[in-house]
Amino acid sequence: MKQRLFLAVFTAALLAAGSPHAEPAANAYPSRPVRMVVPYPAGGPSDLLGRLLAQKLGDRLGQSFYVENVSGASGAVGAGQVAQAAPDGHTLLVVTNDFAVASVTNAKLPYDPIANFSPVTIVATSPQVVAVNPTVPAKTMKELIDLIRASPDKYNYAGLGIGFGQLSAERLFRLGLKLDGLTRVPFNGAAPAVNSTLAGHTQIIFLGLPPVAPHLSAEKLRALGVTSPERATAFPQIPTLRESGVPDQESELLIGVVAPAGTPPHVVSLLQKEVAGIVALPDVKSTLGSLSFQAVASTRGQFADQIKDDIAVWGKVMKDANIPVN
Repeated sequence: MKQRLFLAVFTAALLAAGSPHAEPAANAYPSRPVRMVVPYPAGGPSDLLGRLLAQKLGDRLGQSFYVENVSGASGAVGAGQVAQAAPDGHTLLVVTNDFAVASVTNAKLPYDPIANFSPVTIVATSPQVVAVNPTVPAKTMKELIDLIRASPDKYNYAGLGIGFGQLSAERLFRLGLKLDGLTRVPFNGAAPAVNSTLAGHTQIIFLGLPPVAPHLSAEKLRALGVTSPERATAFPQIPTLRESGVPDQESELLIGVVAPAGTPPHVVSLLQKEVAGIVALPDVKSTLGSLSFQAVASTRGQFADQIKDDIAVWGKVMKDANIPVN
């Protein structure tokens, strides 16, 4: 009887005071392997950065982080899956600009980028680049613009299908430079767009810098301008479009991480802090540089603002360029 009474009193005391081990157990994260969904095929920039983050996060947090490629519909299939996942931090999504842009291009999008997700951080950014096949005589953006205006039917450019890539190209060539005669040749991936321009089937390419970079270094393509506010660290010899006399065309490819809406704030904050520590590591900075990316590690609020800005900016481009919603 005395033993049972003692246990009852001891248990009541623990509940009243709070067990020193109860709170850490409740808040422990991660408590099991973390799935990082990359909504694109393996081998692209978002996949490479996702795998780098997964390895480093696993090392730092003592739990397995693994990448799963769930591609389709310009990232919408994978994003839709993560939107429905349990909001406990054990399912994350690696995103690009199309995560937000899809909300203005796709009427049947299976997620809302604001309502269904909690932004974690923008991991890194890279500019887009205007480049030409070496047979094109232009050495500057001004020379290219003059060539196109003199013979608009002679030139075309390779770019990506509907999404961030197309909208930024439309804003540059059609809305900004009024080069309505320049033909757009859409491709369903960076590799075929690059190969077409290398072969001269398309004379111009407007694409993210990472897949074009090796061919610039090998002088198989000639870069005329980048879309970043400042020159790209990996290619400081390439002027920005603003420096080239083409203002108001700043845009950058971003790679970020988001979690399902409702993920505990302390988990989102921990992930943001860990990613910031990871991209500050010398070996990671070197890897990012080799891929033509610049480390960012934005705050959660900055990423949320970027998503809202992307929706507003690219929605206006859709309207101004009379591009129909899919």
